[in-house]
Amino acid sequence: MPHSSDSSDSSFSRSPPPGKQDPSDDVRKVQRREKNRIAAQKSRQRQTQKADTLHLESEDLEKQNAALRKEIKQLTEELKYFTSVLSSHEPLCSVLAASTPSPPDMVYSTHAFHQPHVSSPRFQP
Repeated sequence: MPHSSDSSDSSFSRSPPPGKQDPSDDVRKVQRREKNRIAAQKSRQRQTQKADTLHLESEDLEKQNAALRKEIKQLTEELKYFTSVLSSHEPLCSVLAASTPSPPDMVYSTHAFHQPHVSSPRFQP
């Protein structure tokens, strides 16, 4: 049975029979492929650049995190040291002994911290 051309089937009505394609269609197809190839290449370059940027940012944040952890450790050690100095100083402190009893929510009177009679060997010039 011969194949009849149906006007409602647009896929067959637009394309010429195989082997008889218009040369301008081939040129457009090649241009479209080239344009798509370039767009895909640019997309891959952007994706790689973004990944590189995120990697560098991640490394920077890891370094900052390590530095902050080191600082926390140092400050914790200083806190222990000053707590120890304060504990050993409290029984000997004439300023604290002479002050009136503090309210329950206040451990030291405010004037006790303004006395320069405690010196730390860590902060000597």
